[in-house]
Amino acid sequence: MLAGISSSYLRRGLLSTATRSPRLLSSIRLAPSLSQTYSAGMKILAVLYKGGEAAQQEPRLLGTIENQLGIRPWLESLGHEFIVTDDKEGSESVFQKNIVDAEVLITTPFHPAYVTKDIIDQAKNLKLCITAGVGSDHVDLNAAVEKRIQVLEVSGSNVVSVAEHVIMSILLLVRNFVPAHEMIERGDWQVSDVARNAYDLEGKVVGTIGAGRIGYRVLQRLVPFNCKELLYYDYAALPEEAAKAVNARRVEDLKDFVSQCDVVTVNCPLHEGTRGLVNAELLKHFKKGAWLVNTARGAICDKDAVAEAVKSGQLNGYAGDVWNVQPAPRDHVWRTMKNPLGGGNGMVPHYSGTTLDAQARYAAGTKSILENYLENKPQEPQNIIIGLSGYETKAYGQRK
Repeated sequence: MLAGISSSYLRRGLLSTATRSPRLLSSIRLAPSLSQTYSAGMKILAVLYKGGEAAQQEPRLLGTIENQLGIRPWLESLGHEFIVTDDKEGSESVFQKNIVDAEVLITTPFHPAYVTKDIIDQAKNLKLCITAGVGSDHVDLNAAVEKRIQVLEVSGSNVVSVAEHVIMSILLLVRNFVPAHEMIERGDWQVSDVARNAYDLEGKVVGTIGAGRIGYRVLQRLVPFNCKELLYYDYAALPEEAAKAVNARRVEDLKDFVSQCDVVTVNCPLHEGTRGLVNAELLKHFKKGAWLVNTARGAICDKDAVAEAVKSGQLNGYAGDVWNVQPAPRDHVWRTMKNPLGGGNGMVPHYSGTTLDAQARYAAGTKSILENYLENKPQEPQNIIIGLSGYETKAYGQRK
């Protein structure tokens, strides 16, 4: 285990109720902690991504500023003000100008509004932050606790979507797909240039950092590939039956874990315990030529250390869709990094969890959270990150 890094920070809870506070299991107990009076005719602010022509042509792109999660008619019929924008940077942005008196903020992991402590201090009327999707690290959760601001997300809405993307990313790295496709686009045909760095997934050791809702589904989807072994690193052991179902072995020391893996996939939340978890020191313990996939959060991996590891060949490749800042700057090193053979880059925009199927689920989930809030009803326990009494999950580290 890395010095100063507690393995208790990694799990995002999945099969076992042991990962959540027992009081969440009772809606009778839950109701008082989440009930409060809301304002009639409230301001609801949503920060979504711009869909452009694609969103106009495809109404199922619900997570866009054009299609607005499909909830504008409903909210306006109830007399609420609904402001939707993609403008989120700087003091003159629509986001910062309107957060000062908004009661509810909706944002997504794909184009997040970063709700810092300073923003929370300015947001005098803010009572509820909703993540339309999964992952609420864009909110300063400790500051939200101090101000008794509830933070909820649509738990489970995109776990299948992301797990499938992980498998795709593993395969495109291991099979050296991207350079092969680029060769075809160039009009070239030299099989040996791509085959020299193409492998089978069968017979490899694959491990996940985090074996929660997404990590476990990754393990499930790896079973048919007949990998040599499936490993996981997590603060809590999987239930015996769950581990047996995927024949996965837990490794409790992180350095030991990565040293055994041909492929490592990151599937844990971002918070103070996991930021920079995969750094230059840890990368030294990877097998030389291993592959790394990260669809969790970009900041879990040190940007420059990863790029250097790919350049040197310590990593044969890195793939994912999450970046330490989103949208990623045009000169971000992950856009262009290559291994010594000119491949090893499987980076794409953050879209693994925003397939059309996932958007339907997180739009419906966002509306359900709003309905519960407006009608003073208990929220679904698995959706609650911060309640009025504080942390209601261990997904972002063990809390008091």
